[in-house]
Amino acid sequence: MLRGKTVAVVVPAYNEERQIGQVLRTMPAFVDRIVVVNDCSADGTAAEVLAFMRERHETAPCPDAACQPFEETRYNRAEAVVRQIDRKELEYFVPSDVVNEDPDGDRVILINLRTNGGVGAAIARGYKWCKDYGIDCTAVMAGDGQMDPAELESICMPVVAEGIDYVKGNRLIHRSAWLVIPKIRYFGNSILSMLTKIASGYWRVSDTQTGYTAISLAALQALRLYKIYPRYGMPNDMLVKLNIAYCTLREVEIKPVYNVGETSKMNIRKVIYTVSWLLCKSFFKRLWIKYLFKDFHPLFLLYHLSFFTLGVAGLLFLRLFADVCTGRSWTFSVLLLFVFLSISGFQFVLSAMWMDMLDNDRLYK
Repeated sequence: MLRGKTVAVVVPAYNEERQIGQVLRTMPAFVDRIVVVNDCSADGTAAEVLAFMRERHETAPCPDAACQPFEETRYNRAEAVVRQIDRKELEYFVPSDVVNEDPDGDRVILINLRTNGGVGAAIARGYKWCKDYGIDCTAVMAGDGQMDPAELESICMPVVAEGIDYVKGNRLIHRSAWLVIPKIRYFGNSILSMLTKIASGYWRVSDTQTGYTAISLAALQALRLYKIYPRYGMPNDMLVKLNIAYCTLREVEIKPVYNVGETSKMNIRKVIYTVSWLLCKSFFKRLWIKYLFKDFHPLFLLYHLSFFTLGVAGLLFLRLFADVCTGRSWTFSVLLLFVFLSISGFQFVLSAMWMDMLDNDRLYK
């Protein structure tokens, strides 16, 4: 435990036979549960985890009510309904098997996904296990050894000691970031971080792509975990969903770690394209759910008014451009309307962004 709160670490692993043992051996002692989610690896990842479990048969207490028999009364019917929903929602995750014979008492839990679902799907399945067992703080550490276990406590402390909902490691503010992080990854991270600021509403977040995170039980319970984006856009999609749920966020400085034996499975160009499209859709989803259905805010109107005026201005620009190409003279009224709509559209979008920043600044702790 850490400050009297239970801590679990979800370790998504795909073909990490060489690295997973080191990750498990260096896990800090305060971690109550280590949930390894094997994403249908083609190598010996699962065998390595099982060998570690046999070598160090570690047990963990199960003090939470989730491990105790539940008796329904007329006063806890609401809790009974929630538990029933929690049991049923497992059907929506990638089909999986919990290998442990005693998952209530084992410290290391191995979950094998029957099909390859992606890193986001693996993390979501690990989150589901931790939510069902009432873990107070759930961290994520990749199975490739790129995350320093000595920094885990600093990642978890804001959750267990201050009640922060979600904590992200930030490599970009470390003094070695520009020297250590490969330039193509630094550039790609910067682009996706800028887009994620706009889409998620967390305007002060800067390293959106790091997977070294910790989340509170309350935040897990506020999300539909099975709807988390299943692949490499998961950290970006997660931020949008957390913002819609009004979850607080903090970034903690961590070291960028490379060349420790990890093998990158990510295509940078493909990821930027797919995640950019995901963020575009998520931006509108956040506007409609958070600022119209949940709680109306003027920025909803300003954003959409800016899109309309800039869209009309774009059509007028195409007409003016066609006039130039065909040698026809410009119509003064059309030119004036184009200038007016362009200026108004930019004013609307800047005002909406400013309101968005002010409204969400309270969530960044």
